[in-house]
Amino acid sequence: MPRDHRPSKSIRVLLAEDQGMMRGALSLLLGMEADIEVVAQVGRGDEIVERALLARPDVALLDIELPGRSGLDAAAELRDEVPDCRVLILTTFGRPGYLRRAREAGAAGFLVKDGPVEELAEAIRAVLRGETVVDPALAAAALGEGPNPLTAREREALAAAVDGATVADIAGRLRLSESTVRNHLSAAIGKTGTRNRMEAARAARQQGWL
Repeated sequence: MPRDHRPSKSIRVLLAEDQGMMRGALSLLLGMEADIEVVAQVGRGDEIVERALLARPDVALLDIELPGRSGLDAAAELRDEVPDCRVLILTTFGRPGYLRRAREAGAAGFLVKDGPVEELAEAIRAVLRGETVVDPALAAAALGEGPNPLTAREREALAAAVDGATVADIAGRLRLSESTVRNHLSAAIGKTGTRNRMEAARAARQQGWL
């Protein structure tokens, strides 16, 4: 719809998605809604807050797994830096652990990407009204899940181990001693019931704990 045919107060949306084709398609489809305007697009998680401070969106539509920084971490900072912006997580990975972390980060909604764009547009309107929107199947699955057993430091150590980094590399990255990193990794391995830190990292990611 031409810009001058929109309502005087469109819903301003920031879109964070690392796949260019998906980002462009979502922007085009949402732009066809009379009351929605995509005012900013980013392909990296570490660009979200900076662009939100400039564009001042009403709703930030964030993927989780983004280069530079996860959408969940960015959501937590948006809550502090741009408190008037509501966050809606849109992801391929419908994992109960991600839902729990999204709520902890202050996200107002959580949807998976296989739904129709009309549903997404209505979810954007709903979170702006102050409502909470969660994919029904994911909400049901989350009820049967316990809390994330990993501490913040254990999650950081596992996340740093995903690319095969050595204990020394992880210690330098996190500014911890090597013995402390080993303790965190050992605890994470025990909690995930795996044999080594690579298996623990994969298991934690599959559960949505990372």
